[in-house]
Amino acid sequence: MGALVGKVAVVTGAGRGIGRAVAHHLAREGARVVVNDTGGTVDGAGGDSSVAEVVATEIRSAGGTALASTDSVASWEGGRRIVEAALDTYGGIHILVNNAGILRDQFFHRMTEAQWDAVVDVHLMGSFTCSRAAAPHLRNQRWGRIVFITSTAGFIGTIGQANYGAAKMGIVGLSRQIAVEMQGRNVTSNCVAPFAWTRIPESIPAVTEEIRQGVDRLFQHMTPEDISPLVVFLATEQAGGISGQILGVRGKEIYVFSQSRVVRSLHSAGGWTQEELEGTLEATLGPHFTPLDNSITYFTWKALV
Repeated sequence: MGALVGKVAVVTGAGRGIGRAVAHHLAREGARVVVNDTGGTVDGAGGDSSVAEVVATEIRSAGGTALASTDSVASWEGGRRIVEAALDTYGGIHILVNNAGILRDQFFHRMTEAQWDAVVDVHLMGSFTCSRAAAPHLRNQRWGRIVFITSTAGFIGTIGQANYGAAKMGIVGLSRQIAVEMQGRNVTSNCVAPFAWTRIPESIPAVTEEIRQGVDRLFQHMTPEDISPLVVFLATEQAGGISGQILGVRGKEIYVFSQSRVVRSLHSAGGWTQEELEGTLEATLGPHFTPLDNSITYFTWKALV
């Protein structure tokens, strides 16, 4: 008997990479899985309905239960239909893994409206539409698990990914808000920042040799199968006490990331003037400022793979 027998799970972006590994793992634990994927390219173009069906067929061939869904998460209606597929076919929904994502990398000063909208619509809007569609059902049954796939591109930083980083940071805020609002209903919401060699990091342009080496250090030799145990654990009954957190997986390491909190304050009984701040603020609070690292310069140590 698996840990998720009797549960119904929806995994978006489940046709490849991390989503596929998570869908297979959930099924092995007994969950009935909706495998959602449009089958588009890395930049979100096109679509191939066979991509989701291949994974669903793999799961069924291994003795599990799975259904393919090809709706896009990027619209309110698409998110609703994805959740309805679980409700109509399996009679409920208990677990949602918001994993769908695309890349349209560009330096911020060159980024187009289309590049911004496409990435934000899939990552942030897509995480909202599916979570919003699932939330009433999770709340009413007083049991639910939502896992968002975020990225250090958002809360640490990266180069050439303002659209992606902003969306991934927005996901952190969305997850935290859901965790706070749902904490009395046994519904948890957490973020996982994964490092795995999939087609998304593989497509990152090698602007410089330093960036290419940094990307290789962060992702190569790390597999989607390294990520799925944490995601699936967060979907279980045993993880009911974990909510509103940002966790990471890099090779065989699991991290918990800090979240924004006051670390030092300044007080003036009469309030502050611009001139007073000029002589005081940076000198006093500067040692507590977060340095302008990016993911490549921050993760300097070799991962345990």
